[in-house]
Amino acid sequence: FWLKPLGRRQRPGAHQWLPASPLEGLDRMQNDEGRIVDLYLPRKCSATNRLIPAKEHSAVQLNVGQVDENGRFTGEFYTFALAGFIRSRGESDACLNRLLHEKGLLTFSK
Repeated sequence: FWLKPLGRRQRPGAHQWLPASPLEGLDRMQNDEGRIVDLYLPRKCSATNRLIPAKEHSAVQLNVGQVDENGRFTGEFYTFALAGFIRSRGESDACLNRLLHEKGLLTFSK
């Protein structure tokens, strides 16, 4: 559906196909409700709101689970993504502390 034959210079009987466009055909991706959905949704860094490219291997994604008063996992969790930029500067622990404090998961006692 996203391939088209080469131009007129191809010899008869040759079946050579090239992609028409990398984005062609993506508008046909729909869910059961008829809404258009994308195949790839890029992640954003929770600390800086920068987009995390698909090929960035130094980025991490953490799921922090909620626990009840007995310390048992409740099934709920918060997801945080940290870009490699933050990790390479050595600020990931400070950023994660800030994010956890904003969600009310970490308190700073004096």
